[in-house]
Amino acid sequence: MTTTALPAGTALTSPLLAVDGLTVRFRLRDAVVHAVTDLSLTLRPGELLAVVGESGCGKSVLAHALLGLLPGNATVTGRARLHAPGRREADLIGAGERHLARHVRGRGVGLVPQSPATALTPVRTGRRLLEETLRAHGHTRRDAPAAAVRIAADVGFDPADLDRYPHEMSGGMAQRLATALALAPDPPVLLADEPTTGLDRPLVDHTLDLLRRRCDTGAAVLLITHDLAAARRVADTVAVMYASRIVEHRPAEALFDDPAHPYTAGLLDALPDRAFVPVPGHPPRLTDLPGGCAFAPRCARATDACGTLPRLAADGTGRVACHHPLREEAPA
Repeated sequence: MTTTALPAGTALTSPLLAVDGLTVRFRLRDAVVHAVTDLSLTLRPGELLAVVGESGCGKSVLAHALLGLLPGNATVTGRARLHAPGRREADLIGAGERHLARHVRGRGVGLVPQSPATALTPVRTGRRLLEETLRAHGHTRRDAPAAAVRIAADVGFDPADLDRYPHEMSGGMAQRLATALALAPDPPVLLADEPTTGLDRPLVDHTLDLLRRRCDTGAAVLLITHDLAAARRVADTVAVMYASRIVEHRPAEALFDDPAHPYTAGLLDALPDRAFVPVPGHPPRLTDLPGGCAFAPRCARATDACGTLPRLAADGTGRVACHHPLREEAPA
């Protein structure tokens, strides 16, 4: 792993996280899964970036690749540079397990996992899990109990339930505890993978507002979600993934009001407060992606040109990978 010191005074303006050309492949006995392909994005202080798309498009793989949590049959290439304040710049893809475990996970980058019930230690109560996490990140044995109660309350977890074991918690309770554990070390970057799963609407809004407030204090959040209403509520920018690639990336307001990619428009039209019409067809298998635009078989605008792969290009307010975008503008 190569590290370089950040120049003085760049902590507030440089990206906290810069991903360049991230590609993830899973080798099976008779196939290769193209989980993430040539993905690039930046996450700046104060920014909440939502990554959205249908299930199976590669969103969660992105989060696990950044933290070195993929299984042994995964091959990861590209770069992911972490610029945490007060720390040396590190390339997460080139970092070894020891460095990730000691200096990145929790301290530099927090993770709210998609399946918290399987991520929680089953023989420890919620209180013990929180207090141990806090002590591992600088709290004393004396002040950790009060801090645990405060953080639990912040995420909507009743402190009276902290003495439950994970198997005694509902899915929503486990989700809130996992969020509290991710927030406890106060990491500058938070990866929130479907953090509102199992929550009722008031707690969904509470969790989203909590993530938004973290950004307002200078941290950054990468929110992975299939909930477009959640993304619209709190995101500054939105990246739309389809079949392992980002197909559109722009400010949230511009994307929701005037999408450029036909797939993005289809996702928005499927919302209950819009046309409430699903995107026709099904995504391609990640073991058998076409050589051209993967969305072409489902797209009414497809032509022979879509047999070649479109590149993610600037179009005025963001980037879009489409031969026939809905927004026809001169390149920026």
